[in-house]
Amino acid sequence: MNIGAGVVVKNWDKLEIGNRVNIHEYCFIDAIGEITIEDDVSIAHHTSLLSFEHGWSEIDKPIKYNALTLKPVTIKSDVWVGCGVRILAGTTIGTRTIIAAGAVLPSGEYSSGVYGGVPARVLKVLD
Repeated sequence: MNIGAGVVVKNWDKLEIGNRVNIHEYCFIDAIGEITIEDDVSIAHHTSLLSFEHGWSEIDKPIKYNALTLKPVTIKSDVWVGCGVRILAGTTIGTRTIIAAGAVLPSGEYSSGVYGGVPARVLKVLD
């Protein structure tokens, strides 16, 4: 495992990292809702992984004090995440997948393809 300079990790106890994983400089990872990163994954610089969402239904409280909704994030083996990607709560990235730089992945499943955009969509299916 290689973790670059300036990487911020919150809730280490809920983060599982496999073999031959690279997390490049200045990434932000909050594993409060659990994050699993399997083998042979490369996460480029300035990427964020979030395993929670802020609620807003408690109108008697400011939004920042509303309850969090925890949702796990899973990144399967053989995934390349480009720079500046935002991986949001409830996301699963399947084996042999590429996420283009700057993409935002809302909750859902992304597998065996190239994904890009805001929100991310399939750009190419990989065989």
